[in-house]
Amino acid sequence: MTTSVTTLYKSRLAEGHLQPDPAQEAVLPEFERIAAWLADHREPRGLGRLFRKAPKVTQGLYLWGGVGRGKSMLMDLFVEAVPTPAKRRVHFHAFMQEVHSAMHAARQKGVDDAIAPVAEAVADEVRLLAFDEMQITDITDAMIVGRLFQKLFTAGVVVVTTSNRPPEDLYKDGLNRQLFLPFIDLLKDRMVVHELASVTDYRQNRLEGEQVYFHPAGAEANAAVEAIWQSFTGGQSEQLTLRVKGRDVVIPAFHAGVARATFWELCGKPLGPADYLALAEAVRVLILEDIPLLSSENYNQAKRFVTLIDALYEAKVRLIASAADAPERLYIEGEGSFEFARTASRLREMQADGWGA
Repeated sequence: MTTSVTTLYKSRLAEGHLQPDPAQEAVLPEFERIAAWLADHREPRGLGRLFRKAPKVTQGLYLWGGVGRGKSMLMDLFVEAVPTPAKRRVHFHAFMQEVHSAMHAARQKGVDDAIAPVAEAVADEVRLLAFDEMQITDITDAMIVGRLFQKLFTAGVVVVTTSNRPPEDLYKDGLNRQLFLPFIDLLKDRMVVHELASVTDYRQNRLEGEQVYFHPAGAEANAAVEAIWQSFTGGQSEQLTLRVKGRDVVIPAFHAGVARATFWELCGKPLGPADYLALAEAVRVLILEDIPLLSSENYNQAKRFVTLIDALYEAKVRLIASAADAPERLYIEGEGSFEFARTASRLREMQADGWGA
């Protein structure tokens, strides 16, 4: 027995897990349209599958809007409700990392068009592909997605995605962006573009009045951070791999726009401004744990921390942190301590209610 997206949504309202939101309710018919099409075009079984011709695919859905408006929540309800088992919900960055790996394997076998077998393998497995947080920041991804999506659409795969920006702002100001523009046209042709224009930032509201910077780091701070992580993610987590200038930047824990890492995982490695900018583009909330006291002893890590905070600040990413001490006392001696005053000020500002809204 299947349950409609609208039924699930109303059930969450009745249980008190959601608040009535006209903007969220307005997008439910689009989800119902796609679910109905999938129910009417079930995958043939056995020999019938060998001779099937991909049907003309219904338009997918490109759902965009500000952070914390409920895009990921709605897509989760939709994926839960759709009747086909041939479905997959995945973060866009994670999917593109899989694509890169599969294309590399195809080239190792001497395949000329490495995208073709990758698209074929995806189409063999799923009828519905649901992406969370679509954004293009890497030129390699920008050059791949157009051909990949065209092949998926031709094979009968329905695509639903969320994003923080409209299609025309994808890969904005990117290198050779003119080569990417046909993909934007393809998205607009094959997907209904719907803005989730809710006035409420539910993610921000969840932190309103709550402490978001904990010191000193230790068992009590760890427990508080863990409680916030559970509140945001329900304990669900996946690894997020960002492709930056041909390199992989791995974030160990991620779910629905919320990332979690330690100071040493982000600042103890040789990462630079481009890496932190990509992270700030990919996440809406960062939980950063175990920020140590900073000095000439860990000067390189301190410089990376300053760069990280600058990237998060400019992108309005919400920061939740545990640290050895208050921001003003993190870096009190050694080269760079004077310049750190700006970072300390930003850390204070980022703790305020409504910051980043």
